[in-house]
Amino acid sequence: MGKSLHKATSSAGDNPPGKRIRRSKAICSCNSPRPPFLSAHSTFSWYEEDMWTEIAKFLDGKSLVMLAATNRWFRRAIMEDTIWKFVCLRDLQVPPSPCVAFKWSKLYTSAFDWMRIGAFSFDSSEAILAERLAFPGKIRTKEAMEKMLKSQGCCMLENVKPGIWIAGTMQTLDARHIELFLCEDYQNGSWEYELVGSHDVKKRADGAAGAIFDPKHLEDSSTAGIPMILQTNFLSSITNSQ
Repeated sequence: MGKSLHKATSSAGDNPPGKRIRRSKAICSCNSPRPPFLSAHSTFSWYEEDMWTEIAKFLDGKSLVMLAATNRWFRRAIMEDTIWKFVCLRDLQVPPSPCVAFKWSKLYTSAFDWMRIGAFSFDSSEAILAERLAFPGKIRTKEAMEKMLKSQGCCMLENVKPGIWIAGTMQTLDARHIELFLCEDYQNGSWEYELVGSHDVKKRADGAAGAIFDPKHLEDSSTAGIPMILQTNFLSSITNSQ
């Protein structure tokens, strides 16, 4: 003789026994869709490598180092060698070098200092060094170097390493290959240096000039009348990095 008790509540009053009334759902607020620029990172990521690669091309070396120090992700992205190659060639204003033996980030660090006054690209394995800014004309290569310096004011230097060369300093004109300061033999002082020639001016002079000519491009139409010239107001000299 079991009895079942059915209890239901309703705003309209009592309902017949045995009939259950479902509770009505609560009223929810309506949310408008979010604007696209406020969407989650699934549609836009601040850590987009391609985007930062393009941004990095507009930054200088100091700004790149500061950005790389932000976190590990930026360090991995910014230290990519292709970025530093672009920045190095852009700031030096030289064409790309065929191949280099060191990372471009290290080449950038060694090339940009307070002593640098310029850069140029050299394609030949020989160079003509002159004490005047005008090309000396026909060179008698069979003469000894000291005799050439005295008679023509120029000489031919062999075994020159092609690639990018840096010009400095402000006091003495010194041309060096971009890889020189990174070479281990140069750093430990094991290289032996040879004086290939010298030319002293005994009289007092208000200024002095020196020129480096690339024989491969002397007759190029694009460089006619604009030889590769490096000049300074003091004594000029060149150091071979080989």
